[in-house]
Amino acid sequence: MTQDTTPGRGDVLLVIDVQNDFCPGGALAVPDGDAVVPVINRLAGGFEHVLLTQDWHPAGHTSFASSHPGRHPFETIEVAYGAQTLWPDHCVQGSTGAAFHRDLEATRAELIIRKGYDRAIDSYSAFYENDRTTATGLTGYLRTRGFERVFLAGLATDFCVAYSATDAAREGFAVVVIEDACRAIDLDGSLAAAKAQMSEAGASLVPSSALAV
Repeated sequence: MTQDTTPGRGDVLLVIDVQNDFCPGGALAVPDGDAVVPVINRLAGGFEHVLLTQDWHPAGHTSFASSHPGRHPFETIEVAYGAQTLWPDHCVQGSTGAAFHRDLEATRAELIIRKGYDRAIDSYSAFYENDRTTATGLTGYLRTRGFERVFLAGLATDFCVAYSATDAAREGFAVVVIEDACRAIDLDGSLAAAKAQMSEAGASLVPSSALAV
């Protein structure tokens, strides 16, 4: 049976981290990252409900390579909650890099979830920080509002989108990842691994053309 991907009242579009630092010219640019903006803007018009996430790190965050003398971006270290990829300084609170892409139509967003604001814990998922126990509160919000299905778009497919998709599925929501409304970093095969992980969790991966919007 073909899945009905027509957005309805029980559906929400969750747009992940479409911020300047993840777009071309940014501190942690995702290749072709800004290409998601027109796709998301078009799709958002077909949803009654749109939510955004925003990476929001304090200066000196533990995920920054600059916080670990002698370490470099994209190396991996062990921290209290496990393996941690080190990143260039990015999405520092209040900075231009942390702002949403100027062309992203964010006016209709009903909620902005800020994540990664704890200096000691990185946060990829819209639902949980990387210690996997500290919740953002998004699950409770979605349930209180009566949402049943989450459509995901944004940056990056293999990190924050994938973590959010798998957590949404594990929290009991139906999940649809709109593939051409996302872009990936693809670090050492991370995109293929992320797609397998999302599919295994029960998420559907579809093109935007599959949505009746």
